[in-house]
Amino acid sequence: MAQVHDIGIDLGTSHILIYMRGRGIILREPAVVAVDRDLDRVLAVGTDAYRLIGRTPGNIQAVRPLRQGAIVDYNLLKTLITDLVTHVVGRHFFSRPRAVLSVPTGVNQVEKRSLISIMFDAGMRRTQILERPIAAALGVGMRFDEAYGSMIVDVGAGATDIAVLSMNEVTVGTVIPLGGDYFDDAIIRYLRRKHNLLIGERTAEEVKINLGCAVPPEGALSMDVTGRNLVSGLPKTLAVTAAEMYEALTEPVSHFVEAIQAVIERTPPQLAADIFDEGIVLTGGGAALNGLQDAVYRALHIPCAVAEDPQASVVLGCGRALEDTPAMRALLAESRRQSG
Repeated sequence: MAQVHDIGIDLGTSHILIYMRGRGIILREPAVVAVDRDLDRVLAVGTDAYRLIGRTPGNIQAVRPLRQGAIVDYNLLKTLITDLVTHVVGRHFFSRPRAVLSVPTGVNQVEKRSLISIMFDAGMRRTQILERPIAAALGVGMRFDEAYGSMIVDVGAGATDIAVLSMNEVTVGTVIPLGGDYFDDAIIRYLRRKHNLLIGERTAEEVKINLGCAVPPEGALSMDVTGRNLVSGLPKTLAVTAAEMYEALTEPVSHFVEAIQAVIERTPPQLAADIFDEGIVLTGGGAALNGLQDAVYRALHIPCAVAEDPQASVVLGCGRALEDTPAMRALLAESRRQSG
């Protein structure tokens, strides 16, 4: 009989990551589907679809089925999950693998049940939901099984989960519609307002990765950015500096820090004291913004660190739940009750 491998999945707004038991992370693909609207046909998924963003005729669209942590196109999401999961595990007719799935917090209970059904159709024997902040905390090796406060902030593309964990559960938490996409949008708005330059999502992401910073930058970094001049309507290339990107991101970073502060203010005093001692851990792809942890520390005077591979933290947590199921049963059981 062919060997069957259980999998852990981080179903994120911008990327899907899959962890296979015994092998580690084996897939990291953009959560994008390219569709020909005239023919109502899917052309590509994942990386191949992402390459088409901003480069297609009007009838072909590159769509992200999840936006701001919520499902916006169920059928395309089903296509995306089925294609990637089947690619990873193949089709098993006699023995099916098990899956641990972490989804954006904005996904409601009905949608969770639908996702479990999709996973079954894709070949899974059983799918268990793991809350996103708990998965992220497991992924970075955080201990939260005792009466001690730990704070995790998972900065996704469409939303950010802020949670204080204690006794194996979220004691205080919130979700804000602010993440990596929000930072990208701030860059787009800034260049349009200051330079009359219109750029696309992919260009904004490249600028954020190369020049984006949450604290004043050191040195005079710059890069050439090409977009459309809104006055002439013609293509234009402009040198953009890191100092300008800091200015563009000041407001969204301030909102981000204020949201963390609001959660701490609602936290019981003893748990809050623990957080001041142990600090905050940032996970998620959006946490890779240069200097974000420094901005948090400067505003709140609480130690703050970024996970070694922030984008992988959630899927590594799902993987840990797979590798050590007996120890994680309570966390997964609670998720089953919520999603069942």
